[in-house]
Amino acid sequence: MPKIIPAYLTFIIIFSISILFVKGQVVFSQENTQEASNTFPLTDSSADDEGGFEDEFEDEFAASGQEVFDPLSGYNRVMTGFNDGFYFFVLDPVARGYRWVLPDTARRGVKNFFHNLFFPLRFVNNVLQLKAKNAGEEFLRFSINSTIGILGFWDPAKDLFGLEAHEEDFGQTLGYYGVGGGFHVVLPFLGPSNLRDMFSLYPDMQMDPVNYVEKRPYNFPKQEGEYLGVSRPTLQALEMKLFKTVNNESLRIGQYENLKKDAIELYPFLRDVYEQNRAKLIRE
Repeated sequence: MPKIIPAYLTFIIIFSISILFVKGQVVFSQENTQEASNTFPLTDSSADDEGGFEDEFEDEFAASGQEVFDPLSGYNRVMTGFNDGFYFFVLDPVARGYRWVLPDTARRGVKNFFHNLFFPLRFVNNVLQLKAKNAGEEFLRFSINSTIGILGFWDPAKDLFGLEAHEEDFGQTLGYYGVGGGFHVVLPFLGPSNLRDMFSLYPDMQMDPVNYVEKRPYNFPKQEGEYLGVSRPTLQALEMKLFKTVNNESLRIGQYENLKKDAIELYPFLRDVYEQNRAKLIRE
C-alpha cells in the first residue's frame, strides 16, 4: 500500500496549518458558548460495544454547565430526525439480519480486524499529542495483533499482555492544542459533530487504509457504479466501510434505543451527550 506513506506527510502538513485555521474559525462560536450557560441534566449514555453504551458517559451527565452554541439548530433537528429514521428503517434491520447469519465470535473478529487496520490513525495522533507511552503501546499492539493475532482478528495484545488501545483522532488532537469545538453540526448518516470535528474528517480519512484500495489489472466488466463515474477502488472502499458499519452495529443492537428512551427531546439530548463525551476524551 505505497500511498499510505504520502498520507502520513499529508496528515502532518494539514496538522501544522489547521490549528491556526480552525482556531480562527471557531473563536467567535467559543465566545458565544461561554456567554450562554445552562445546566442540562443527562441521565443515560452510549459506548462502542455491547454492554458499554451506558458506561461511556456515566460521569458526564451532570458535568456540563454550558449550553452548546447552536446557530444551526433548525437544520440539526431535521437531520437528527433523518438519521433516526435511517437507523430504525435501514441500518437496524440490516444489522439484525447480519447478526442472525454470522455468529458473535466471527463478528467480533471482524471488528478487531478493522480496529487493528486503523492503527495509523491512533498512532499518529498519539504522537502529535506527545503521548509517547501511548504511541509505543499502539505500535506494540499493532505488531502483536498483526502476527500472533492473525491480521488482527484476535486481540492477544489485550488478552495476553494487557495492552489497551488508546483511541485518538485528529479532532482530539486539535482539542489537545486548545482548538474549541465551534458550533454543533449534525452530519447525514454520520450523526452529531461540530466544526472542529467536521474539519478533522479529511485528515482522518487520509489515515484510513480502507481508502487506499489499489486498482487491479484484472479485466473485469465494469460495475454499475463505474458507468456513473465511480471508480472500482472507490466502490470497494465504500463497500468495506458499509461492511464495517453494519458489523459494528450488529454488536450493539438495542443500545441506541436504551440511550434514546430517557430523552425528553432527542436532538438536544444527543447533542449534549456528544459534546460532553468529546470534551472528556480531549481531557484524557
